[in-house]
Amino acid sequence: MGLDGKILTRAKASHEERRRQHEDTFMRRLEKVYAEAPRVRELDTELRVTMLELVGVALGSDSVIKVEDIRQKNLDLQKERQNEINRAGFPDNYLNEDYMCSICNDTGYLKSKMCVCLKELYKEEQKVSLSSLFKLGEETFDNFDLSYYDDTPSVETGISPRRSMDVVYQTCIEYARKFGDRSLNLFFNGAPGLGKTFLSACIARVVADNGFSVVYDMATSIFTKFEDAKFQRTDDLEGLRNEIKRYMECDLLIIDDLGTEMTTALTISTLYEIINTRLVTGRKTLVNSNLTLGELHRRYSEQIMSRLEGEYQVLTFYGDDIRKKRNIL
Repeated sequence: MGLDGKILTRAKASHEERRRQHEDTFMRRLEKVYAEAPRVRELDTELRVTMLELVGVALGSDSVIKVEDIRQKNLDLQKERQNEINRAGFPDNYLNEDYMCSICNDTGYLKSKMCVCLKELYKEEQKVSLSSLFKLGEETFDNFDLSYYDDTPSVETGISPRRSMDVVYQTCIEYARKFGDRSLNLFFNGAPGLGKTFLSACIARVVADNGFSVVYDMATSIFTKFEDAKFQRTDDLEGLRNEIKRYMECDLLIIDDLGTEMTTALTISTLYEIINTRLVTGRKTLVNSNLTLGELHRRYSEQIMSRLEGEYQVLTFYGDDIRKKRNIL
């Protein structure tokens, strides 16, 4: 399971900002107590002195002071401190220095393992990254409505679009829930408006929620970035190369609307590089296209098509444009 470095950096920054805000809240409360009960400030100073005395005993620099005496003194000071806080009208837990996360004490890690608190922030940042895919916020499998697809059997196949799409739908659910190293690559093709992007978003949401790194982009945008990097048409070449690295190294790459780009030798070469590299490294890819397999064969090289048809599970979307049906209804 790989993590997207760009998203992890944002998650860490968010974690640090939350930790800082938590500390700021405590300091504002402390200053408020000091203003209302000045004796508490004096007691805090005395408590720090007792801690230094304990360190001195531990280092053997002061054999006269006994640990038990220091401990009792510390407890007495704490009791007096709490009484002063209560006398000023503050509740018992007003100055509790509780961590936001009791598991990692707000470090974000347990040794070298990421804590659940940082994992949740990573998921949040990944959803922001996928926001262009989650346009409506309703892209979940439960919201995929098969009733928009015609239930009339096809003359050629004897199978209705609804029945065909039910198979596609169930396949996508299983793929998302069981996504891992042994998952297949997916290739969606079919006419516009049949739910390819919607089901891609459903898959992305579940896979991302399960902790995998997911990157989504339009084919035109991906090819433009590779071209800009190749000819160094940018003021931030390092940032652009990092974006390309994300395409190559994420757990699941979703390439939307393949075939809308201008077909050139460079785009064909780039597409082959992406597909082949990710196959060799075992990373999974989901490709969407409005083109038929015949149209794809005429546009792309045999090497590309042999991989799309041989190494990908091809799911063809059937029916009439459901977006038009929704508008009519």
